[in-house]
Amino acid sequence: MTVALPASLLLVGAGKMGGAMLDGWLKIGLPLARITVIDPHPSPDMQALAARGLVLNPALESLAPQAVLVLAVKPQMLDEAAPALNRLVGEGTVVLSILAGKTIANIQERLPAALSVVRAMPNLPASIGRGVTAAVGSAGLTAAQRDLAQALLAGVGSVEWLDDEALIDAVTAISGSGPAYVFHLAECLAEAGRQLGLPADVAVRLARATVSGSGELLHQSDLPAGTLRENVTSKGGTTAAALDVLMAADGLQPLITRTAGAAKRRAAELSG
Repeated sequence: MTVALPASLLLVGAGKMGGAMLDGWLKIGLPLARITVIDPHPSPDMQALAARGLVLNPALESLAPQAVLVLAVKPQMLDEAAPALNRLVGEGTVVLSILAGKTIANIQERLPAALSVVRAMPNLPASIGRGVTAAVGSAGLTAAQRDLAQALLAGVGSVEWLDDEALIDAVTAISGSGPAYVFHLAECLAEAGRQLGLPADVAVRLARATVSGSGELLHQSDLPAGTLRENVTSKGGTTAAALDVLMAADGLQPLITRTAGAAKRRAAELSG
């Protein structure tokens, strides 16, 4: 099924995630001339796109209601931004929010004209087209509007639609914040290598290649992660000795569970 791209799209906030999503939309064919970006501190990349036709930081009063309004500012900035944005929400506008912790009700309270809202949680690998986004739609979202949101979100990776908005905070804790956990794992592996006597630069390269290569193997394989782990592990070998530590009762699983729990609680605190 071919989904028509929006006639106009306003991106409010073009930081790392907003910019990554914009890159994805350009790759699926959304013309620069249909895109408006509002960002008080535009990056050199945004300024370069503006030179090619992107509309950057126009006076909001000069804009008509948009086909798609994307909220990608920091969650704490929603209250400040909302009054000026509400007039840009028309009857058919899809509001696509990637604001952590901000519920559909939060958004509709601040943008009373917004009948069709998609609350989404992407993650940073969207910047290379390998993100994963979980999304949930408001009661007023039509099938065609959901298809449009799907096309936009799929431009930066895979998409998982949820029936229960309450699950978004858990998504934030797992896939939204998850890349930071993986990057920290690479840091920890490198530091462990240094403490075992490897030159620091060698330890960093080994750790980065191990984490990125293992991730790519997981991506390309149909096997469960547990099976891949078992395939690396010889009985009585070095990996088995290491896993005895990682898989102990006080090992990695309870630590990751506590880690994700902290992120989920913070997402809930940002609501309102």
